[in-house]
Amino acid sequence: MKNVMKFPENYQAVIMYDPDIDMLRGEFVGLNGGADFYAKDLEGLKKEGEISLRVFLEECAARGVAPRRPKGNFALRLDADTYQAASVAATAKGQSLNQFIAEAVQNEVEAGV
Repeated sequence: MKNVMKFPENYQAVIMYDPDIDMLRGEFVGLNGGADFYAKDLEGLKKEGEISLRVFLEECAARGVAPRRPKGNFALRLDADTYQAASVAATAKGQSLNQFIAEAVQNEVEAGV
């Protein structure tokens, strides 16, 4: 995937450029809290990411908190026509709407989109 920096144990951060401070910014995703980091170049960003992740994991351990979210829940808003079409397609496949949408998202993620 584009703009994703990978770290040990499958931790991942999305990388962006912040023009306000003329630096690269990384933000870990899927954590139970926020952990971001900044640097001028990719080498520095990788080092800062490792430090940020280590500090975050140490703090989680000290507090007895799981560092990752156990699963993701979110509300999905669809327009009426898309909702109706997705409901029909899911039922035709013998799936719940949730299963149908989860499968579609998984397929996109696996395709590297």
